[in-house]
Amino acid sequence: MYIIIEGIDGAGKSTQIPYLKEWLEEFGLSVELVVEPTDSNVGRLIRKMLKNPDANSENMQKTLGLLFAADRLLLKEQIEKKDNGKKVIISDRSFYSSLVYQNPFEWIKTINKYVKKPDIVILMDIDPKTSLSRIKGEDTFETIDFLTSVREKYLKIANEENFKIIDASNGEKKVTIDIKKAIAPLFGICKDGIFE
Repeated sequence: MYIIIEGIDGAGKSTQIPYLKEWLEEFGLSVELVVEPTDSNVGRLIRKMLKNPDANSENMQKTLGLLFAADRLLLKEQIEKKDNGKKVIISDRSFYSSLVYQNPFEWIKTINKYVKKPDIVILMDIDPKTSLSRIKGEDTFETIDFLTSVREKYLKIANEENFKIIDASNGEKKVTIDIKKAIAPLFGICKDGIFE
């Protein structure tokens, strides 16, 4: 089972993913967390390049797009080795992040056509103003206008591909419950009170 959690920075992915992992493990499931970029040699290069002041330039974005696609192929191999029907992989971000953060859209889509497709995508949706208030003080080149554009792209794809959209501004506990409700049917764990 391959679960992807998406959303703009500040949506709360890194807070909610460990809760989801712990909850699924309570049902005896084997769960592994991955994050993009990964810790592969390619992933480490991406992290280094993202700190470059020119990371937002057109050429650098295309370079990063290619590197992200390569990193995902390595991740696909890693996931498929572990996917024996019992392992649950939860990924913090995926190729959808490249589709909304990088351009041109069709080119990014083409270079990612071989990546592993998810069983479910959870989009943690949040207003960009709230997002920026949460990541205040972090080293980021993101602005209200940029995040607004990214959010709009996320929502467009989410509607086209039937993502589960979670309101990430509802408070930590409510968001946790909403994610559980979205995930539970995949595992047949919809008993009364299971979301408390």
